Amino acid sequence: MKEKERLIKLFNDHYDGSPWLDVSIADQLDGISHTMAKKKIGNCNSIWQLVYHMMQWRLQNMKRINGKIAHAPDHNFIVDIQDTSAKAWEQLKVDFKKTHHIFVEFLSQYDEADFDQIYSPNDHSYYEHIQGILIHDAYHLGQIVLLRKLLNK
Repeated sequence: MKEKERLIKLFNDHYDGSPWLDVSIADQLDGISHTMAKKKIGNCNSIWQLVYHMMQWRLQNMKRINGKIAHAPDHNFIVDIQDTSAKAWEQLKVDFKKTHHIFVEFLSQYDEADFDQIYSPNDHSYYEHIQGILIHDAYHLGQIVLLRKLLNK
């Protein structure tokens, strides 16, 4: 199996399959209402903010892997949610799913020979950026799992 095929499997498992960490993004988001998604505990980010942040970082890293200079804004894609309706929450989940499929399709077309290229602004390889999305998503998925448990009490 080629490395990009392994990565695609990891991304698909992580999103809605059977990942090594035993929870997937889609499973965790399923059943979270817009009311729960927007709720904050103390100064923690809401589930809604985390999902938006994760989606934006996927898009950000895709730009970088395409060789474009992309700087994160000062707010690091953690923003106050303006439209907290049920419709907006469902749309965010649809948009996140779309970015997943866009990223997997992008990876399927990506030339593995470019994995070792360096993104000059931070001196990390494109491969590290790709793996970084998995690590980043796992980190925030853990936060979502914890927030969901706390909010369900």
